[in-house]
Amino acid sequence: MFDYATLKIIWWLLVGVLLLGFAIMDGHDMGVGTLLPFVGKNDEERRVIINTVGPHWDGNQVWFITAGGAVFAAWPLVYATAFSGFYFAMLAVLWALFFRPVGFDYRSKVNDPRWRNTWDWGIFVGSAVPSLVFGVAFGNVIQGVPFHFDDTMMSFYTGSFWELFNPFALIAGVVSLTMIIAHGANYLALRTEGDIQLRARKASAWASLAMMAGFAAAGYMVLHMKGYVITSPVNPNEAASPLGKTVAVEAGAWLNNFRAVPLLIVIPALGFLGGALSILLTLAKRSGLAFIASSIAEFGIIFTAGVSLFPFVMPSSSDPTSSLTLWDCVSSAKTLGIMFWVALIMTPIILAYTSWAYRVMRGKVTVAYIKANDHSTY
Repeated sequence: MFDYATLKIIWWLLVGVLLLGFAIMDGHDMGVGTLLPFVGKNDEERRVIINTVGPHWDGNQVWFITAGGAVFAAWPLVYATAFSGFYFAMLAVLWALFFRPVGFDYRSKVNDPRWRNTWDWGIFVGSAVPSLVFGVAFGNVIQGVPFHFDDTMMSFYTGSFWELFNPFALIAGVVSLTMIIAHGANYLALRTEGDIQLRARKASAWASLAMMAGFAAAGYMVLHMKGYVITSPVNPNEAASPLGKTVAVEAGAWLNNFRAVPLLIVIPALGFLGGALSILLTLAKRSGLAFIASSIAEFGIIFTAGVSLFPFVMPSSSDPTSSLTLWDCVSSAKTLGIMFWVALIMTPIILAYTSWAYRVMRGKVTVAYIKANDHSTY
């Protein structure tokens, strides 16, 4: 069995993998939902767009639920602190997400243009708002979240809802949103043909450009941003308290891991490379490969944030000592061990049935298909 320190690192990686899985799997149908009112010019085209993700969107929610559950079980202090500090932001995400299942299920049940158009915009809100807010949340984590613990380990958030929407966090939100749009557009181009496909390819190219520009701007700001460094000895095998360490705030500290291991520069490079390849492959009309390229870009962007923060998970801007790291925010070794074996068994099963479902439902969705299956499609 793994020792406690190894389990902590394993679960840092697994949480990252779950977030990446969410961005790739749930991200592409959120991207499709965001593009729905713009790429679809009439009711038939919008029904085509919805039905490209119709068989899978609810199954893809597994990644979102699993990622949240993993944070709750593996990093309970992070879960408690984040969900209390970002309470209204998380409520905004939850309220927006309500529009997705209701929109998908009820949108085409009434043959009324106003009814359907309203739900089209509801699906847009339910797809775009979470994508934006998740990026804003990550932007705030990188800058440091204003919280602290008292002697009883009760956390106190001292910021406000509107302070979350600062310039850096908004840029991070734009990166997140455009990343999802580009990914969804590539999937839409893969599953459609004709005018819808052409519009999707155009949206993919512009979104990829915006994503790379935002990623570069965020990187420039991080270069001049203060980061966090643990200055006291750390025993990774201890069940440590977050208040049992000392933390310094230093300019450029978020680049320390890249300076220590120069090979890690490959990770942010993949963010740009994936975006560039997505554009080139879209122009070459290779939508399947473009989808893989945008997945690579998502990997590069998400893990760039993780590597920059490592070993911090949620730094505190108001009391750096209260910052949560992967060494001191985790559950017990027994809990992490049990979760590891569950993940080892269940993850391949999830990947297998997801792959099978996508294989069975592969192929183009067309207007003719929608007309032929009017009563069984969205």
